[in-house]
Formats: sequence, C-alpha cells, structure tokens
Amino acid sequence: MSGLEIERKFLVKRGGAYKRVATSNSHIRQGYILCQNATVRVRTRDGKAYLTIKSHSHDGGLSRYEFEKEITQEEASHLFQLCAQPIIDKHRWLVPFAGHTFEVDEFHGENNGLVVAEVELHDKAETYEKPDFIGPEVTGDFHFSNSSLRALPFCKWSNEVPAEYREG
Repeated sequence: MSGLEIERKFLVKRGGAYKRVATSNSHIRQGYILCQNATVRVRTRDGKAYLTIKSHSHDGGLSRYEFEKEITQEEASHLFQLCAQPIIDKHRWLVPFAGHTFEVDEFHGENNGLVVAEVELHDKAETYEKPDFIGPEVTGDFHFSNSSLRALPFCKWSNEVPAEYREG
C-alpha cells in the first residue's frame, strides 16, 4: 500500500469505554529505524509483519505520504535488531462509529497510561462524528507520535496530560 495518509489523532477519556464497543483488538509491536528524511517503521500485528516508510508532514501532522509492504516474520525479526530502543508495545482496538473506524491504541511499558485514538479520512475537509470517549485533538503534537513516544516515553511527561485522559 502506498499513498497519502490523512488522519486525526485524539486523547481518549479514561475508563476503557472504547473496549465495550470495539469489534476487535490486536497486539502490536513496532520499532523505528533512525532516519533523517522519513519515518521507517517495522511492525508485527496478528501474525503478520510490515515495513512502513512515512514522509514528514508539511501540514501540521494531518497528512503525509506512506509506503507499506508486508514482510516475513523472519525479516521483521532481523529488522527489529536495527531499531532504536525501546520497541513500542500496544494493543489496538477497532471501534466503528458513524461511518468511520477509530483505531484506539492502549500503550504498555514506559508509555503505560496513554490511550490515543486515530481516525483515517479520505479528504482533509471530510467531516466525521466522534464517539463520547474521544477527548481533545492532538493531531500534529509530536509528543503523541509513536516515533516520539519511543524517544521520549509517556512516563517522563504524563503529568502534562489532564488526569481524565491518563489511565491507571
């Protein structure tokens, strides 16, 4: 898959309401190979593995070019050895709502307590409804990007997030 990725990101209210309406969840591990001109990610999810390259955003984090290719588990295992530590560990919950699917990421390890949701859009101006568990938008805030969470984990700045959006 390749093309323009358009998505908005939000904090999620504590309490786990998204779990009660999710249609599925999966465990994700992802690592980042350090690169100046793009984000290079290795991910395993549901027994599959992927290599993803994303351009930097030029519109405040709303959109960017994305290239993704499925790779073998063995290839992923080798590529994880090239990734900067720590590896991001999370569960992703899929929540369909009003014609869109919200991907809710519940982080573990040094990012424990952080839960964010993303919704992918077809167009920057596309309208969408938000479920009640969705909080303030954090699209473009580098603190909440997965690659930034690797370098500066949530445990080091969680007090900057209102308590109603911190689990645990």
